[in-house]
Amino acid sequence: MRTFLTDTESVLGSPLRNLASIVAFVLTVVVVATLAYMAAGWSFTDASYMVVLTVYTVGYGEVRAIDTPYLHAVTMGTMILGCTGMILLTGALVQFFTVIQLKQILGANRMHARIEKLTGHVIVCGFGRIGLMLARDLACAGTPLVVVERGPERLAEAEAAGYLCIAGDATEEDVLLAAGIDRARVLATVLPDDAANVFITLSARNLNPALEIIARGEAPTTERKLLRAGADKVVLPTHIGAERIARMILYPASGALSSADAVVRARNDLGELGLDLELVVAEPGTAMANLSVGDAERLAAGAFFIVQIKRGDTRLTRPPSDERILAGDEVMVLVRDAGTVARKLFTNKVELRVGRNRF
Repeated sequence: MRTFLTDTESVLGSPLRNLASIVAFVLTVVVVATLAYMAAGWSFTDASYMVVLTVYTVGYGEVRAIDTPYLHAVTMGTMILGCTGMILLTGALVQFFTVIQLKQILGANRMHARIEKLTGHVIVCGFGRIGLMLARDLACAGTPLVVVERGPERLAEAEAAGYLCIAGDATEEDVLLAAGIDRARVLATVLPDDAANVFITLSARNLNPALEIIARGEAPTTERKLLRAGADKVVLPTHIGAERIARMILYPASGALSSADAVVRARNDLGELGLDLELVVAEPGTAMANLSVGDAERLAAGAFFIVQIKRGDTRLTRPPSDERILAGDEVMVLVRDAGTVARKLFTNKVELRVGRNRF
């Protein structure tokens, strides 16, 4: 079938090129015929109306009398060329849409056929920042993988990168089966939605008990839920980022690298994960003032993770969960979404909603 489409295109030409050429031809006929009627003394409105009636073969009647040899010739030429152009245009449109649909069908069938041949592959659910980097590293290592993504833009990006893709919601069992979960070795669910990751983990464990499942979690409390749902390993990007930042601050790569330089470099590296560092001051009377570090992180529902507390000349890097945040403390937090929520929690005294929590 693919050879047939190639041979057809070589004989008939590119559908898009044919369509563009015929549209240009029809427009030329319309413009020339309109100018020809106007040269006989017709107004632009009457001339254009007559041309459209003739080209589309509607046959409502002549807007003016066709009573001269010149008008007869113009009308006959418009009929022949205009009607021929419309027939060709209709055929070109049919060819264009037919070829597009056939390519989509054949492409999808080819994709499913290649996935059906896979065994011991990796399924990546979600093609966001983390999914993109994961797929890239797996592909560089020569590991077969299938990307499951429902967003059309990200799906197109994954297809352009050459990955095998399944369009659909990974929370649906039919989509996981289409990705070959019964033959897969590992499933990595890296969606930014904790509830979706838990549901995918439950479904995947039910479909393939021997499957290794690695799940992403945003809120610290989600780790236990994912493990109970059947995940073998849970990755918390904010915690990993926080630990990396702490190491860079405490142990710079060289003596010439200052703590400030380490933070800048860490922010650049974390940007690929959609994370950022913010330095905020806990003002008196705000939601975070006088809370322990653990309580603050739990109430924020994964919106941020506290990396360091500066109190006067004292710096507490990786503070324990029972350490209290006092009014006036400078708090370095690892955040998502440019730290808007974190800044409001530490500085605003108005009610703010974060997830299901109100402050």
